[in-house]
Amino acid sequence: MVETGHFALVLAFALSLVQMLVPLVGARTGNQRLMAVGGPVAVTGFALTALSFTALATAYAGSDFSVASVWENSHSLQPMIYKITGTWGNHEGSMLLWVLILTFFGALVAVFGNNLPATLKANVIAVQGMIGAAFFLFILATSNPFIRLNPAPIEGRDLNPILQDLGLAIHPPLLYLGYVGFSICFSFSVAALIEGRIDASWARWVRPWTLVAWMFLTGGIAMGSYWAYYELGWGGFWFWDPVENASFMPWLAGTALLHSAIVMEKRSALKIWTLLLAILTFSLSLLGTFLVRSGVLTSVHAFATDPARGVFILCILTLFIGGSLALFALRASRLTAGGLFHPISREGALVLNNLFLTTATATVFVGTLYPLALEAITGGKISVGAPFFDLTFGPLMLPLLAIVPFGPLLAWKRGDVFAASQRLMAAFALALAAMLVTGLLIDGASVFAALGVGLAVWLVAGALTDLAVKSGVGSVTPAIMFRRFAGLPRSVFGTALAHLGLGLTLLGIVGTLSFGTEKILTMRPGETVELSVYTLRFEGLLPLKGPNFTEDRGRFLLISDGNADGEITSAKRFYPVRQTVTTESGIRTLGLSQLYLSLGDEGNDGSVVVRLWWKPLVTLIWGGGLVMMAGAAMSLLDRRLRVGAPARRRKPAAAAASASPT
Repeated sequence: MVETGHFALVLAFALSLVQMLVPLVGARTGNQRLMAVGGPVAVTGFALTALSFTALATAYAGSDFSVASVWENSHSLQPMIYKITGTWGNHEGSMLLWVLILTFFGALVAVFGNNLPATLKANVIAVQGMIGAAFFLFILATSNPFIRLNPAPIEGRDLNPILQDLGLAIHPPLLYLGYVGFSICFSFSVAALIEGRIDASWARWVRPWTLVAWMFLTGGIAMGSYWAYYELGWGGFWFWDPVENASFMPWLAGTALLHSAIVMEKRSALKIWTLLLAILTFSLSLLGTFLVRSGVLTSVHAFATDPARGVFILCILTLFIGGSLALFALRASRLTAGGLFHPISREGALVLNNLFLTTATATVFVGTLYPLALEAITGGKISVGAPFFDLTFGPLMLPLLAIVPFGPLLAWKRGDVFAASQRLMAAFALALAAMLVTGLLIDGASVFAALGVGLAVWLVAGALTDLAVKSGVGSVTPAIMFRRFAGLPRSVFGTALAHLGLGLTLLGIVGTLSFGTEKILTMRPGETVELSVYTLRFEGLLPLKGPNFTEDRGRFLLISDGNADGEITSAKRFYPVRQTVTTESGIRTLGLSQLYLSLGDEGNDGSVVVRLWWKPLVTLIWGGGLVMMAGAAMSLLDRRLRVGAPARRRKPAAAAASASPT
């Protein structure tokens, strides 16, 4: 089975070369047969890659330690779920998952792209083939997951204990679906530049792919944040780690691309800018791949790799980023700029949105790469962390979030900001009331808390106002209002949900940072500690044995209003094969808030160091991400995206001529 997987991977590489060349030649020469080759080849390439991935997963599930990758990242005593997820819990397997998703998206274009012009579809599939060929070659040359060991070891070296969690089954696939999903937008952009033609129909075709990629990347980032939050025992949800930033940058650029594509589709404007954004978004995804696998970073996210892999990926970056930007520079001047619009309009609001988002992306880019560049040039090391991003990224987000509710309420081409302000008066009143309540009753010393809560309520109320205004609340009868509400385009619901989810996430961040409490203390069995309105009593440590680890589990009795309200447990685990100790945090969700605790070092007298946090509204951080994903999914259900771009109508004169007798 292992050799079958290896052979399938080689065949998939060969087919990617065919996919790269034949449709491209067909599009250049106008040969329909050559262009038609791309679709079946893309589907077959995906099937072969899926076979290869299945073979590797089978080796992991069966603990086949004759495969070097399995030996390095698995153990016979691991639970089956971690054996399977261990398939992509390492460099080689994760790269195979990467190309599996890449070929999957290429196959989707081949199957569902029948409404595309033949030349555009051929060029898109060819560009996908180019990306696939580069990464297939990278895997086969430097990261082959099917290398055999002879003689085969009896036992494996175990999976990294931090990765032995259900989060590994969810976070990387979601993140890769986002990362790699933007390759389709990139391929559409390069295909349009090759063809030298772009119009509003192009934006209609690109927007669903952008939505899909953005939706999965949003889920991947949210899941990664929650996984780090509960798995590492540090109590935080975002560290501004360089690899975290590497996933955040394409999300920011992808958000800008999503809004820019709307302007292009509706008004046939911002054509050149939208093309450039599509190229830059996938370029940032490739940059994230480089940072994780090049060895230039020391991070909990990074794979330990040799420099040869980093150099190979750097060559891939140079080829695709440099090549696409060079093609853009050559062809952009030949493309029409698009329609004009008034600055005070929905288009103008979306342009302002793009300005802030791209500037924020540049800020994160500089903060992430400057230390690496400085170390490479001078050898000196500096650390760029939360203070830098708080002072640069934060101020850029404040005006952006403040203008978000205005955009959907402005008319296309020429809007009325005064009328939009009138519609938002109720939302503004709610936001102001939330600020006053926060400042006067909850936390009078923190301007950040009052401003943050007010801004979050402003976003949520603004999203609901958009739905209310478009449904005719207050101006029509309830029956008509409900009929209008049910008849609204799904994209309107999607936009409102995405903005509402953003407000919920902001409210969770502000609540956790402003109103949370933390305690670090040493506790002995029987001792109690108060945290917020709750009391925790330490019941002692209980030694336990797992399938491939031993642990000392700390038991804490939760007391609320004088009554026992269940137990919270946290543990220190020891994995003997890896000789690694991990902290398993204890979390109790109480409404939208959480009690969070983690164990520290154990004393000789039976005491243990305990870190405790009370985190108000913390679940809204990730709940808002889920709502944003739901918004993207709702937008994908919009009829206009399902139908696709309209077919070009035949001119009446031409139709009459063809119908007349000869």
